[in-house]
Amino acid sequence: MDKIKINNAKILTPYKIIPNGTILIENGKILNVVRGDLHVEGFLEINASGRYVSPGFIDIHSHGGGGHDFMDGTAESYIGAAECHARYGTTSIVPTTLTSTNEELKNTFAVFKEAKKKNGNGAELLGIHLEGPYFAMSQRGAQDPKYIRNPNPREYKEILSWSDDIIRWSAAPELEGTVEFAMELKKKGILASVAHSDAIYEEVQEAFENGFTHITHLYSAMSGVRRINAYRYAGVIESAFLIDEMTVEIIADGCHLPESLLKLIYKIKGPDHIALVTDSMRAAGLPEGESILGSLKNGQKVIVEDGVAKLMDRTAFAGSVATADRLVQTMITLADVPLIDAVKMMTATPAKIIGVDRIKGSLAPGKDADIVMFDDNVHIEMTMIKGKIVYKKTM
Repeated sequence: MDKIKINNAKILTPYKIIPNGTILIENGKILNVVRGDLHVEGFLEINASGRYVSPGFIDIHSHGGGGHDFMDGTAESYIGAAECHARYGTTSIVPTTLTSTNEELKNTFAVFKEAKKKNGNGAELLGIHLEGPYFAMSQRGAQDPKYIRNPNPREYKEILSWSDDIIRWSAAPELEGTVEFAMELKKKGILASVAHSDAIYEEVQEAFENGFTHITHLYSAMSGVRRINAYRYAGVIESAFLIDEMTVEIIADGCHLPESLLKLIYKIKGPDHIALVTDSMRAAGLPEGESILGSLKNGQKVIVEDGVAKLMDRTAFAGSVATADRLVQTMITLADVPLIDAVKMMTATPAKIIGVDRIKGSLAPGKDADIVMFDDNVHIEMTMIKGKIVYKKTM
């Protein structure tokens, strides 16, 4: 149907809940949002039966899901992961790479374009997030060390010439040449993000002034306060708190960050500067057990248990298996965050960070009809992308 009416809904805006609200949709766009019912002819009616209706969730950092990884190198992997996440309320997603060969990158750019054309029932593929290879070796985490290096203008300009789908790039700002790298990204409208870094505050501050306005998975693979020649220096974590305008993203799966840190980040940064991200691997949306982190060809075996992926020897986490609904649930139940703010960190704030807030992130006339319906426990009942229902829970 080109015309849809959702009524009897508790509609979530970034600032309030509209009780007994109605949303009119036409040709994939939101036509009107009002309190009460509207009598209209020719609209397919969906009765929300008092459930919550919110903007679709926007995940700006994911590596895959549903048994697929974006580094598998096929359009089917992109589509399969996008369809998996749509079942959990994600209507827009930013596929993320791992450090790899440049040949693999070039291939994934071509595959991404193919997947965008074929993707019909999955979360919309907004653009590509390059995570690496310009990282601090000491903070590499699960990234393959053989690909880690300093930024080279000749190399990154060539990579940028291969694709116009790159919308964010994560790197360590303390590396030689990273400031020039950030300036190049800023010139092209690409979000530069601090990640896998051992930087001190002064280096992060300089990077921020030159375009690094975001922090990738805060607290994971980054420096905190440490001593250098007997003197204490603030690290990336403290920089995120000190620079008010800096936005951050957090893996709110209840495993990567404990209750205390979730509350601290929310208290200091607030919902306007925090995006919830899954940072999910292929095992997201699947039962627990053995899985592969990274591509099927070059990835490493991991074990998924207790709601998180771990190295086979269980000495460290190996990745997230979260879905967007779980992030919202965690912020509400573990961090005591109000529902409106938890949803805002999964919708309006990531939309603004990634630069799509003109058309996504809130339920307002003229914006894309990316809509999620869920119950009091944030269990997804329906996912709609541009007016098309791509998931509906069977009652």
